[in-house]
Amino acid sequence: MANETKYEFTLILAGVTELSSQIADALFVSGCDDGSPGSCGGQVTVDFCRQATSLETAIRTAVRDVSKAGFRVERVELESPQLLSA
Repeated sequence: MANETKYEFTLILAGVTELSSQIADALFVSGCDDGSPGSCGGQVTVDFCRQATSLETAIRTAVRDVSKAGFRVERVELESPQLLSA
């Protein structure tokens, strides 16, 4: 699609403490095939690299897809761009 960019962000799922193959499968089937689910320290996360026309659209569609899988998003995390030193 025209004018689309890849955006990277992480969704933290609410009320889920450990990733299972059933959760991963449900996320994949619901449209999160561009996300990498994982769990650590009692949190389940999905790292996305989603192509969209804006960051807002990328996040909104990812949250929608997580909801279709039957889960809620607790929060969104974005990594700050890092400066490279010479």
